Amino acid sequence: MGSVLRNPVRQRSTVGLPGLVGTARVDRRTRALVPRLRPGDIAVVEHVDLDRATAQALVDARVAAVVNATPMISGRYPNLGPQVLVDAGVLVVDGVGTEGLAAIRDGRAVRLHEGSVYADDMLLCSGRLLDGATVAAELDAARSGLATQLETFTHNTTEFLRREQDLLLHGRGVPRLGTRIAGRPVVVVVRGHDHERELSAIRPFLREQDPVLVGVGGGAETLRAAGFIPDIVVLDAHADDAEQPSAKTLKSARDVVLRAERGGRTQIESLERLGIRPLRFESGATPEDAALILADAAEAAVIVGVGMHATLEDFLDRQRAGLASTYLTRLKVGPRLVDAAAVPHLYSGRVRPWHLLLVLLAGLVALAAALSVTPVGQDWLDTLQGLVP
Repeated sequence: MGSVLRNPVRQRSTVGLPGLVGTARVDRRTRALVPRLRPGDIAVVEHVDLDRATAQALVDARVAAVVNATPMISGRYPNLGPQVLVDAGVLVVDGVGTEGLAAIRDGRAVRLHEGSVYADDMLLCSGRLLDGATVAAELDAARSGLATQLETFTHNTTEFLRREQDLLLHGRGVPRLGTRIAGRPVVVVVRGHDHERELSAIRPFLREQDPVLVGVGGGAETLRAAGFIPDIVVLDAHADDAEQPSAKTLKSARDVVLRAERGGRTQIESLERLGIRPLRFESGATPEDAALILADAAEAAVIVGVGMHATLEDFLDRQRAGLASTYLTRLKVGPRLVDAAAVPHLYSGRVRPWHLLLVLLAGLVALAAALSVTPVGQDWLDTLQGLVP
């Protein structure tokens, strides 16, 4: 589980007005807003069906509240983000509308009270205050409507396979890497739910098996923060700058792969100005799926996914456009892929020389104890005692 903050930093009005007071940080793009947040801030966003990974990033930033212009749960599918926020004690207001979003000025001190947003005593906008009971009820209702979403998913999967059949079926279009992968284990790190804990849990595997390390976007920074250097970094040509790794991290990698839509514009020029010559990977797959395809095409012995989506709810709790990519990539990679959460249960570590020495010593002690109770052993003990002055 990711870090969960109870009772985040909150300020109370200094003029006797009820509610929670904090500095509003406004951006329609939640991921772009996260790096600007400070403890006690009120995040103001426009993010329908807030997913769990984004919600966890808000919790980790220690926001006091989240105000959403759109519904936190639209009912299309049971997204997990609102549950993460309310479980962490974050105040949640949704449905203030685009007009409400425009009325809240970035950097201004605002007050939240019973679903309304005020600047001192002036009402700026109103929405719906979400609590745990409301979130639970709406998630249950959303689960009942999954049949419709699965029908859409089936159609999207067929279309994705039609567009990407050369890549998925024949491996055409996969760039040739400088990093040797064939026959080696590969660890792919994505900034997802619980990714830091999962990475920490597989440290013995990383230390002893010397796998190829692949960082997807911000996952490369997670590797560096944990003391590892990524061998390969996979970037998304359309990601915000806040989601991309630093130039230092990119320069430390042997291969930098830039995933882009076919015929789309990329950031190759800006990377080349940093002295980085990326490999272009044209595909409609998501960046994390592109990383899995790279490892699979290079014949990795096993692929360990850190921060990826392991359960049905995790699988559904992501961008709709990426569902078909994820589903078909998992089928393509098949038996090579192992979730990082399973590694500590499957891998107990390599047998070291000192392990064998301990077993040998234990055996010798047991043998000596057994001999000591035999006539021969008693004769040996008497002889040894006679030799001692």
